[in-house]
Amino acid sequence: MKDQIFKRRKTRIIKIGNLLIGGGNPISIQSMTKTDTRDIESTVQQINKLADAGCEIIRIAVPDEEAGKALFKIVPKSPIPVIADIHFNYKLALIAIEAGVDGLRLNPGNISDSKKVEKVVSSAKGKGIPIRIGVNAGSLPKDLLQKIEDGLMTTSEAMVEAANRHIKILEDLDFLDIKISLKASDVPTTILAYRLMAKQCNYPFHSGITEAGTLKSGIIKSSIGLGILITEGLVDTMRVSLTAEPVEEIRAAKKILESLGLRKSLGEVVSCPTCGRISINLLPIAEAIEKMIEEIQIPLKVAVMGCEVNGPGEAKDADIGVAGGKGVGVIFKKGKIIKKVPENKILDVIKEEINKFINEYAKK
Repeated sequence: MKDQIFKRRKTRIIKIGNLLIGGGNPISIQSMTKTDTRDIESTVQQINKLADAGCEIIRIAVPDEEAGKALFKIVPKSPIPVIADIHFNYKLALIAIEAGVDGLRLNPGNISDSKKVEKVVSSAKGKGIPIRIGVNAGSLPKDLLQKIEDGLMTTSEAMVEAANRHIKILEDLDFLDIKISLKASDVPTTILAYRLMAKQCNYPFHSGITEAGTLKSGIIKSSIGLGILITEGLVDTMRVSLTAEPVEEIRAAKKILESLGLRKSLGEVVSCPTCGRISINLLPIAEAIEKMIEEIQIPLKVAVMGCEVNGPGEAKDADIGVAGGKGVGVIFKKGKIIKKVPENKILDVIKEEINKFINEYAKK
C-alpha cells in the first residue's frame, strides 16, 4: 500500500464507529442513502448493498421525527457507522443520538437558540459522537452572500468564514470532535476553500464536489476535484456525489483511491484506446469484461488489447488478457500466450479463465 505517497495534512483524530478519521489514517469512503428514511426495510437494504460494495460510512437524511424514530431500527442493523444528517430542528439531533448514531452532520448556525445547540453538543459529547460542520456554497448566510455580491469576498472565502462561525459555536462549548466539509459544485471554488481552511484549523476534512452531476460528468468532476485535494493531503474521508445509484458513488471513490495508489486494486480492466490497426469489435468485449469483474473482491487485472502491438507485450503484468487479431483473440496470462480463439468465443474463454483465477486464489 502507498498511503504515504502524498504528504497528508496533520489533523486531530476523531472516531466514527470503529473508524479513525484524520491523523494520517486511511481515507475512508462514504455515501448517503437515497431511500425514504421512514421506509426502514428499503433503507437497510440499501445500506447493506453499499457496505458490500465497499462503503465504510453511511449518512442518512433525517427530515422529520418519523425518520428520526426509524433510526432506532436502522442503526442496529447497519454493518457500517451511521451519520445522521440534521438541519434546523435540534430535537431530531437528540433523537438520532438516542437512536445510537455514530456521528452527526449539522450546522449549529441553523439552530437559532444557543441553549438548543448546547443540548445537542452536551448529548453528543456524552456519547462520544463527533459532529461534521457541513458548509455548501449554495446555502451560505445572507450577509456572506451579500459580501460575495459586493466583491468583498470570494465564494471560497465566504465558505471558510461560515465554517469558522460554526466551529466557534462548538469550541465555545468545549467540543472538539469536529469534522469539516466545504463543498461547491464548482471544482476550483471547492479546492480553494479547503486550501484556505487548512491554514486555519487542524480538524479533519470530509471532502467532495457537491452536486457533481450525473454518472459520467459527475465522475469526471469528482475525480479531478478529489484527485487534486488528495494529492495536496486535504482529504480524510470522502464522498463522490452523483445523481445515480449510490453504489456507483462507491465504485468511483474506490477507483479514485486505487488510481492514486491509496487502495489495493481489486478487479481492474486495462484496455487500449484502439486505432486503425484493430480488426475485432473491441468495445463491447471490454465493457462486458469490466462488468464481469466489477464486484470481484480479489486483486485481478484483465487486459483487453486491440492488436499484437499493445498485447500481450505491453500488458505482460496482467493476470489474464486478450489481444485481438483478424477475427480471433489471443488469450494470454502474465504475457504468455495460452491459446487462440474465434472472436465470438473470447468472452466465454475469458470468463472461464477468470473463474479459474478466482478458484486458484481461494486455495492460497
